[in-house]
Amino acid sequence: MNQFVIQLIQLYKTLLSPLLPPACRFTPTCSEYAAQAFQEYGFFRATQLSIWRILRCNPLSQGFDDPLPPNTKGRN
Repeated sequence: MNQFVIQLIQLYKTLLSPLLPPACRFTPTCSEYAAQAFQEYGFFRATQLSIWRILRCNPLSQGFDDPLPPNTKGRN
């Protein structure tokens, strides 16, 4: 399931992202962060991390370097 989601993210980055103005205020970008989350964590935790990141990426946010938290429990 995670590989499918990663492929969807790659499809978004290839087809839709170039058509939109750069807006992500974080490093790595939200799509890169989500792809990393689905590589590192199980489906539900990766979904939770990705949604939380997207909610924080808005015009009121100053943005900053926000790497993926370390996975100390192994793949959930």
